Amino acid sequence: MSLFIDTHCHLDAPEFAPDRDAMRAAARSAGVAHCVIPAVDRGNWEAVRALAHGWGDSYALGIHPLCTPGAQDADLQALAALLEQHCGDERLVALGEIGLDYFAPGLDSAHQEAMLRAQLRLARRFDLPVLLHVRKSVDRVHKALRELPVAGGIAHAFNGSAQQAQTFIDMGFRLGFGGALTFERARHLRRLAAELPLDALVLETDAPDIPPQWLYRSRAERAAGAPQGRNSPAELPRIARELAALRGIEPEALAQACTRNALAALPRLAPLLRSAP
Repeated sequence: MSLFIDTHCHLDAPEFAPDRDAMRAAARSAGVAHCVIPAVDRGNWEAVRALAHGWGDSYALGIHPLCTPGAQDADLQALAALLEQHCGDERLVALGEIGLDYFAPGLDSAHQEAMLRAQLRLARRFDLPVLLHVRKSVDRVHKALRELPVAGGIAHAFNGSAQQAQTFIDMGFRLGFGGALTFERARHLRRLAAELPLDALVLETDAPDIPPQWLYRSRAERAAGAPQGRNSPAELPRIARELAALRGIEPEALAQACTRNALAALPRLAPLLRSAP
C-alpha cells in the first residue's frame, strides 16, 4: 500500500466532533501515514498541538488571514511566547496557516499584510517553514517573502499562474494540490498539476473543506436537502490517483515523490515518519 502525507488538514474543525478519532483511524487504514494540522487563530493553538501529539501527527501554529479581523498585537505576542515555549517540540513543523486573502469580502488588506509580515518575522526567528494561504493574493505574498525570506514551506491550495508557481519554486516552496484538481471543469488547475515539476508538488486535503468532485454538492442540491460531503484525509489516496492519471505516472511513483517533497518542505517531518509505528 502506498503511504501518504496530508500536508494540510484542519482536523480540529467542529465538523469532525462526532467521530474525530474514528475519522483519523480510517485515514490511517487508507494509507495516510501522517497529517499536518495547521492552526488558524489563538483559540485553537492548543487543540492542534494536542491532536498532533495524541495521534502521532504534526502541527503548525499561526493566525489565518480570515481570522485577522480579531487579531491584534497581543495575539502576536502570545504566538511568539508559545513558539518560544514549544520550539523544541518535534511535532511543531511549521508556522501556519498564514497568508493573504483578497477574495473574502470585508477584510482589511493593510491589517492582513501587517499580520503576515509579523508572522514571517517569527518564522525567521524560530527557523520554521511556513504554510501559506494564498487566495487572489499571490503577487503580494511574493513581495512579502522577498522582503522577509523564510526557510521555504508550502503554498497551500495553489491556483495561480505557471509563472507564479515558478516564483514560489524558486523561493524554495512546494505547492499543495488536493480535491479541487478532481473537477474536470478546473482545466487551468489540472494543467498546472500535470505540467509543473513533479518535485514541486505535495498532497493535501484541507479537510473538512475543498471536497473532491465525488463529495461535492451544488448549491441547488444543498438547497434541496442534500448534505455537502465532508472532506477527510481518507480521500487523499483517491485524489492522488487522479493526480497520477493527469501526469501519466503510476500512483505509487506519485506517492513516493510527494512524500519526498513534503519532507523537503517540512524537514522536521522526517524523524517523525522514521519513528512512526
